[in-house]
Amino acid sequence: MPSSPNEVTELLQRWKSGDDQALDRLTPLVYDQLHRLAHQYIRRERHGHTLQTSALVNEAYLRLVEHKAIDWQSRAHFFAVSAVVMRRVLVDYARQRKSEKRGGGLQQITFADDLMVTQQRAAELVALDEAIKALSELYPRHSKVVELRYFGGLNNKEASAVLQVSETTIERDWRYAKAWLYRELKK
Repeated sequence: MPSSPNEVTELLQRWKSGDDQALDRLTPLVYDQLHRLAHQYIRRERHGHTLQTSALVNEAYLRLVEHKAIDWQSRAHFFAVSAVVMRRVLVDYARQRKSEKRGGGLQQITFADDLMVTQQRAAELVALDEAIKALSELYPRHSKVVELRYFGGLNNKEASAVLQVSETTIERDWRYAKAWLYRELKK
């Protein structure tokens, strides 16, 4: 772990400015936390999910490296963005699995119970993603709170720092967003 959150922030800013050595130093400092975050995501998936934790970390990391121009505010901001990227990777994976259900150029097979669970889980993840997108159109900050808390694993204090609002606002937005998403997904 870094000696301080400021070290990660400094390395992120140096990397954005073009210092590739900063990226080399940053990687070992954030990898374990990214791995823990990915493990939380994979743990929520069905047993036997074919996307492994390390593969999720690697794919998210590659996508993050492509977006070098992000104006990194802090260590918490980095992990919040990482959480969003991991969510996108899982949703993309779920959409791919869902399209495979419809043929997708694959050989037809008979349905098995574990395949049906896979299809259902993929559909649920896609539905959650669509509900979060709908929430963001009405209440952008609330959807950011969901991304930071649920997908990013940030606590109220960290989320409030990223969004620059009070912890009380984060708590209120989190409660409202959970209720809104629950209602939306039950339709």
